[in-house]
Amino acid sequence: MAENDKALIRLRDMPLALSLLSRLAVPLRRFDRGARAAWAYPLAGLVLGGMAALGGIAALALGLPTPVAALVSLSLQVVLTGAMHEDGLADTADGLWGGWTPARRLEIMKDSHIGSYGVIALILSLGARGVALWLLFEVSPALATSAILAAALLSRAMMPLVMCALPHARASGLSQAQGRAPLATATVGLALAVGLALVLVGAAGLNALVAAAVATSALGLIARAKIGGQTGDILGATQQLAEIAVLFSLLM
Repeated sequence: MAENDKALIRLRDMPLALSLLSRLAVPLRRFDRGARAAWAYPLAGLVLGGMAALGGIAALALGLPTPVAALVSLSLQVVLTGAMHEDGLADTADGLWGGWTPARRLEIMKDSHIGSYGVIALILSLGARGVALWLLFEVSPALATSAILAAALLSRAMMPLVMCALPHARASGLSQAQGRAPLATATVGLALAVGLALVLVGAAGLNALVAAAVATSALGLIARAKIGGQTGDILGATQQLAEIAVLFSLLM
């Protein structure tokens, strides 16, 4: 394949990642590279984080207080993704702690109903993100913007790593349909996210990377022990926990 053709394929990974990780109406041709396009997940996060940050800045420009700006920014993140990652977190909490066997846990995670563990996980995660954004906007709108973008980048860079490191826990579902991300794909996505995060927040980006990696590793180990691998819900939970870890690391 010619180098120009390869470059064109890689460029198409960006709208593919956006269409998968958001509710944005992204025009796509019949083209699917599955997990090989996962290197672009951080770039999709950058777009979504940028829109959320702009919403918060607009709220401040209208004279609204910082808690409202944080709420606007957080709400936009949820709306733009269709609560995809939040749904994954809730299903993960219900499944991993609501069943006694791997098969039962996977069955619970596939159920569209939400249980007590899922509700509690959503309350705590949304509360944590809201508080972090509130404090960041109070310190500086510029800092809040940089933090939102860095968190969006690094949290979505963790997803291909999990796709690469863990086998599929079930033979169907969104994650299985995408396939396992090659190591090179996950590495490119991580390098891209770290490089941009360092530009945005300086050396604090390294602390943010460590925080995201710790949260991701902890969830990955639990998922491996309880269900034998990863699912789309696990990937969604990974993004949520890594985002929270990054935001709070940047507050320190």
